[in-house]
Amino acid sequence: MNIKRDINALRRTLMRRLTKNIGTSHFDPNTDFNKVGIKKILICRPNPRLGNQLLITPLIQEVIATFPECEIDLFVNGGLAPFVFKNYKNVKRIIQLPRKPFKELIKYLQGWMALKKHSYDIVINVVESSSSGRLSTQFSNSKYKFFGDDIDELQLKYEDYKHIAKQPVYNFRHYLTKLGIKENDKPIPSLNLMLSSSEIAEGQKLLQEIVKNDKKTIAIFTFATGAKCYPESWWKPFYERLKSEYPDYNIIEVLPVENVSQIGFKAPTFYSKDVREIGSLIANTEVFIGADSGIMHLASSAQTPTAGLFSVTNIKMYAPYNNNSLAIDTNSGSIDDWIKIVDRIVKNN
Repeated sequence: MNIKRDINALRRTLMRRLTKNIGTSHFDPNTDFNKVGIKKILICRPNPRLGNQLLITPLIQEVIATFPECEIDLFVNGGLAPFVFKNYKNVKRIIQLPRKPFKELIKYLQGWMALKKHSYDIVINVVESSSSGRLSTQFSNSKYKFFGDDIDELQLKYEDYKHIAKQPVYNFRHYLTKLGIKENDKPIPSLNLMLSSSEIAEGQKLLQEIVKNDKKTIAIFTFATGAKCYPESWWKPFYERLKSEYPDYNIIEVLPVENVSQIGFKAPTFYSKDVREIGSLIANTEVFIGADSGIMHLASSAQTPTAGLFSVTNIKMYAPYNNNSLAIDTNSGSIDDWIKIVDRIVKNN
């Protein structure tokens, strides 16, 4: 029994119930955006997890593609955002809430008050169920506020509408049609860490120091939080099978911050606490294999074909997509079936 976890779960449930009716997305169809212009946009995603911050990069790309000259402020939680969004030049200000508000109460209050320092043309709450996201959207100064509510007609129109990275983009496109802007029907952008050429080159050096050969490399990540983490009894035979199936490839393990391995450190390893450094190394590998986690989304955002392993979380919401990436439901099938899926990615890359 984890009392702290249970208390946090109860707190989140209560806050969602209290805030679910806060705010309604509203539009003025008489606005001429060609005359008014969109200069400042606030995006609210106050969640500290790496994966959840990477999952808003498609929305940021969409906003920039729509309004190339706009300035974007982000309302987030934790300290990762400056690293995740480092190379997004349109992101001008990051308002950060501390991860532990009761230990840093003044900082927490300052974060909320910072929302009032600017007025915005548009404010976007990324996730409908986020109580802090809804509150921050309501609290901010803006004529147009998009609260991220489910839109029935979009659920019927798009099979992938429920994907947590895609839904905010579909919603944003829909909101803009209400304001007289033609709907964008291009594919949803991929997750993108926006690694620079120098970062990728440095990642190649790091990888070469590990493998010391010119063979292609498969990266695995054997850790994940809570029930998403596969046990050693799953990973060890899977790793042995990978070695036998791909003898002409290097296989390296990217280690978590906890510095643990579900294969007993049998593969060459890479350890870093720098998310951009990890991403730059993964960007130089052919395929990444790992359970649903922040590092899985990091691999996807590094544009590496990704095989995501799913056993407890919703594939439709979190599956890696684009760049030949695929999700594997390990609740069904066998190692033979899972290797066939990995092989599809390897052969298409």
